[in-house]
Amino acid sequence: MLGWISALKNGLKKSSDKLSQGVVSIFTQKKIDQETLDELEELLITSDMGVKTSAKIIKAFGAQKQDKEISSEEICRKLADEVALILEPCQQKLEIDRNKKPFVIMMVGVNGAGKTTTIGKLAQKFKAQGLRVSMIAADTFRAAAVEQLQTWGERVGTRVFCGENGCDSAGLCYDGLTQAIKAQDDVVFIDTAGRLQNKNGLMDELKKIVKVIKKVLPEAPHATLLTLDATNGQNALAQVEVFKQAVEVSGLIINKLDGTAKGGILVAIADTCPTPIYYVGVGERIEDLQEFDAQSFAKSLCGVE
Repeated sequence: MLGWISALKNGLKKSSDKLSQGVVSIFTQKKIDQETLDELEELLITSDMGVKTSAKIIKAFGAQKQDKEISSEEICRKLADEVALILEPCQQKLEIDRNKKPFVIMMVGVNGAGKTTTIGKLAQKFKAQGLRVSMIAADTFRAAAVEQLQTWGERVGTRVFCGENGCDSAGLCYDGLTQAIKAQDDVVFIDTAGRLQNKNGLMDELKKIVKVIKKVLPEAPHATLLTLDATNGQNALAQVEVFKQAVEVSGLIINKLDGTAKGGILVAIADTCPTPIYYVGVGERIEDLQEFDAQSFAKSLCGVE
C-alpha cells in the first residue's frame, strides 16, 4: 500500500505542484479575506475543479474567521479535507459477484481513454484472485483495437473472442457470451467501440449490445465501466454525462493522472455528476492501476502528508 501511495503522489505531482505552488503564492504572509478567497477560487477553477465545485469549497473556507493569519500549509490541509469530503461518497469497490457467472463487465469510453489497456490490467488482477476470465473484442471496425486486446489476452493468458473485421458488434457479443457460458468463465470483459465522431451512432450501438446480451443473460451487463482520460479535463466530465444518458454506467476508471495537471477533474465529477470511482491509474504498469481511495487521493492532490 505504501508503494501505491508513493506512486499516486508521484503521479499527481503535476496537479499537486500547480495547487500547492498556487496556494503559496496567494497566502505568503496573507490572511483569509475576500481577496485571497477570490484568488484561491480562481486557482481551483484553473485546476479543473469547475466553477460550481470551486465555489462550494471556497464557501467552506469562507465560513472561517476572516482576517485570520494562516499558513499555506494549513490552507493545503484544509483544502485536502474539503476535497476528501466531496470524493468519499464516490469511493466504492468493484465487487465481482461469483454467483453471477459469468459476471459481464462492459467497458465504454472514447478512443484513447485506455479502455483496452484497463481491461488487460483488470483481467490480470482478477486472474490473480483465481477467477477464470475471457474478453470479447466488440470494437469490430478498428483492427488495431482487436489486435491490442489479443496482445493483452496473450500476456495475461485469457481467451479473446473475435469476429470478422466490421462484423455486427452486438451479434459478436451474443456469440462470445454464449461461448463464455460454455467455458464456465467467471468474468467476461466486453471491449466496445469508442467513436464519438458519430455520437448518436455509438450510443445506439451500445444500447443494442446491452439489448442483445440480455437475451443470453437477462441481468447482463452486471457492470458498465466508463474509462476516462484525466488529461481531457472538463471534457471528461462531459463524457460522463453523455455516456450516463445512453447506458447505465455503474462506475468510473480514471487513467493518465500522471500525465496531467488536471487531477482536480475527479473532484468536479464527484460533485457535479456523482458516480462510483473504482480505480485510478498513474502509469503504464499493471500495479499503477489501483482501487480509488478518497483520502489518499485528496492528500496527494493537495500536496500534504
